[in-house]
Amino acid sequence: MQDITVIILTLNEEIHIERCITKLGNLAKKIYVIDCFSKDNTVAIAEKYGATVVRHKWEGNHARQFNWALENLKIETKWILRLDADEYLTDKLIEEIEKRLPHIDNNISAVVFNRKRAFMGRLLKYSDKDVSLIRLFKYGMAKCEERWMDEHIIVLEGFEITFNHPFVDDNRNTLGAFTDKHNNYSIREAIIMLDNELEILNNKTDTSYKFSKETLKKRKKKDKYARMPLFWRSFFYFCFRYFLRGGFLDGKEGFLWHFLQGWWYRTLVDAKILEIKKNCGTDKDKIKEYIKYHYNIEL
Repeated sequence: MQDITVIILTLNEEIHIERCITKLGNLAKKIYVIDCFSKDNTVAIAEKYGATVVRHKWEGNHARQFNWALENLKIETKWILRLDADEYLTDKLIEEIEKRLPHIDNNISAVVFNRKRAFMGRLLKYSDKDVSLIRLFKYGMAKCEERWMDEHIIVLEGFEITFNHPFVDDNRNTLGAFTDKHNNYSIREAIIMLDNELEILNNKTDTSYKFSKETLKKRKKKDKYARMPLFWRSFFYFCFRYFLRGGFLDGKEGFLWHFLQGWWYRTLVDAKILEIKKNCGTDKDKIKEYIKYHYNIEL
C-alpha cells in the first residue's frame, strides 16, 4: 500500500465506479468519491468497495470541484491521485507506481501518466498517441487549473517525471450519452476558441504555473488549430487522425471514434462559433449576452 489518497468525482457513474475502485487494488491508503448527489447507485457501489463518499454540490466545473476536494477533505497522505470514474489504472502502471514511487527524488512533485483510449469496448492503438497527463502529485504541490474545458493539473512547486505504463479512459455509456455530452461540451469549446481570438474571458491562467511538457505541447497545437479556417480544420483533423496516423486500423470502433470525436464534434464547435458570430459579430458584450440567453452560461 502506497502513501496515496485517490480522489474521484462522480455524478451517476454506477456503470463505471466499481471498475475504477477495484482496479486500484491495495494501491492507496484512502479513496474519496466526491459525489454530486447521484440519482443512481453510484454512492452505494462506491461505499461497498471501500471508498469514503462525500456529497458536494457541483461547483460549476471539474476544476473547482476537484480543488474544493483538495482544500476541504481530510488528507493525510503524501501523494494525491486524480481519477475520473470512467478511467482505471492498468496492472503494469500499478506495479510501476509501487516500485518507483517510494524511491522518487525529493524534488519531484508530480508524475505524468500516458493515457490510452478505449471506445465501444475496444482499446484503440492509433488514437490519442501523444496524450500524457499529470495525475499523481504531492499534496499541496499542485492543483487543477480553472478552465472551461481541457483543464489540467498545474505544478506549484518542484518538477515532474513521466512513468512508462498507461492508464485507460474507457467510457461504457451509450452513443446517445456520448453525443449528448459532446453537444454540451461543444459550446464550452466554442467559448475557448472565441476567447483565443477575441479574449472574451477575464480569468486567464497564471503564466507562472508549471504545466507538463505534454500539456504545453498540446496547447500549442490547439492554438495553431484555432488559426485555421472554420470547418476545413475539422475535416483535415479527421483525415490526419484517421488516415495519416492509422486510425482506420482500429476497425469500426476506430472509425466511429475518429469520426464522432475528431470530425463531428469539431464541426459542431465550428458551427456554434459561426452561429454566434453571425448574430453578434465580434462584439464581446453581445457574445456574452447571446451565450447567456441561448446556452445559460454566464461568462
